[in-house]
Amino acid sequence: MSRWAFVDDFTITGESKLMTVTRQQWHSRTAFIMAAVGSAVGLGNVWRFPYVAYSSGGGAFLIPYFVALFTAGIPMLILEMGLGQRMQRGAPLAFGGVRKRLQWFGWWAAGLSAAIVIYYTTILAWAWVYLWHSVGLSWGDKPEAFFFETVLRRTSGPGEIGGLVPALVLGIGLTWLTIYLILRKGVRSVSNVVMITVPLPMVLLTVLLIRGLTLPGAMDGIRYYLTPDFSKLTDLKIWLKAYGQIFFSLSLASGVMIGYGSYLGKKAEITNSALITGLANCGTSFFAGFVVFSMLGYLAQVQGLPVPDVTTSGTGLAFVAFPTAISQLPALNAVFGVIFFLTLLTLGIDSAFALQEAFTTGFHDKWHIPPEKLARYFCLVAFPASLIFVTGGGFYWFDIVDKWICDFGLVISGLAQCLAVGFLYPVRDFRDYLNGQSEVRLGPWWIWMLRYVTPGVLLVILVGNLMQEITVGYEGYPRWATLIGGWGSVLFWVVLGYWLWKRPATVELD
Repeated sequence: MSRWAFVDDFTITGESKLMTVTRQQWHSRTAFIMAAVGSAVGLGNVWRFPYVAYSSGGGAFLIPYFVALFTAGIPMLILEMGLGQRMQRGAPLAFGGVRKRLQWFGWWAAGLSAAIVIYYTTILAWAWVYLWHSVGLSWGDKPEAFFFETVLRRTSGPGEIGGLVPALVLGIGLTWLTIYLILRKGVRSVSNVVMITVPLPMVLLTVLLIRGLTLPGAMDGIRYYLTPDFSKLTDLKIWLKAYGQIFFSLSLASGVMIGYGSYLGKKAEITNSALITGLANCGTSFFAGFVVFSMLGYLAQVQGLPVPDVTTSGTGLAFVAFPTAISQLPALNAVFGVIFFLTLLTLGIDSAFALQEAFTTGFHDKWHIPPEKLARYFCLVAFPASLIFVTGGGFYWFDIVDKWICDFGLVISGLAQCLAVGFLYPVRDFRDYLNGQSEVRLGPWWIWMLRYVTPGVLLVILVGNLMQEITVGYEGYPRWATLIGGWGSVLFWVVLGYWLWKRPATVELD
């Protein structure tokens, strides 16, 4: 495949005039798959999947996990990649091609990716700070206090914002600069970058695994990770966790895969690419579990505790438990500390620039703004917006916004996406189009999954999340904070999406 190509004539939504524009394409199918895998494989593969698997039946969790992959993850990957490729547009104009008014929904879905990258860069800022402190193992024997008091300078609650934390401001600034440098030449530069940033984390994880397996107690940790508890398979919540993990880890419903698919040639194969991407993501998660639990098994032996007592989810695993284990290593502690946080950075940066690309692609499609300008404008706006998350109260706002965008925004987006394509689009013709260029043929099952199974699961997840929010709330946060940071962060993109939909498209070339 050539580096550059011309797309066919297309009609700009709201315009009657046809025009021909140049559109970048991936260097090769390998570059596309690398980018898709890089977007899917992120920080959650290292800190979320191992804990969810362990707490949900260990080895038995793999059963609902792979059921979810093949009944929801792969079908939606095929849908999103194929829709982007067929329309040759990112999410806003791709959905506008399904139904004119759905361009509004496309802007909202892509806007969710912009929201995610704005707060997602906060985690990378933490990783930059820890990368620096790994040289001297600055967290000492009090890693939890170091994280919350020294690194975050956490205040007493979301109502107390506090000041900016200089080290985190520097870290988040480095992150935005990196994103800009990667995206300033569009998919041309992304194609080159992903050839390094996608395989590098696997190399680093392999180094960590080899070291972990040589430690006493490592096999105890792995045994806890893999020991199946089949009794948990009767718990509906475990199955919903599996679908949730698949759904969010594959970057679905945020416009990422639609945008990436739009830079493929119209004859490029989709179904195999989706299978490779999904399996690579799940394989990385499973592999990361061995790395994490070999270290936690060692930590449990050193501290004289059972493995469950040293296992936490989310930020606690990456920035408290793992640094503790690194400090306890018998040799080369600083080296392995640097390797671990470098792994987090390389995992996170691919997801970060993919999320930005999902949003800015819509601007290029509708107003033909060059990639360099899009990257510059977005970073100049998003960087100041992200500073709220690197204040003393930023951790609370990060937690709230993340909860609402993922548990409500993306679930609603995924549900609407399945229904729109499944019932408003000639989905059988779409399936025939995909089958015409793939060795793996899609049968009626694919349509059935998109119309009924995946929407049904997402609807159950959405209702469950709403009921929990109404009856219990979230983490004891005051209602005003969840209203502003939670529902406000979701509804803001609804309003902005409507405004962008109503803006007239330009007919001028780049």
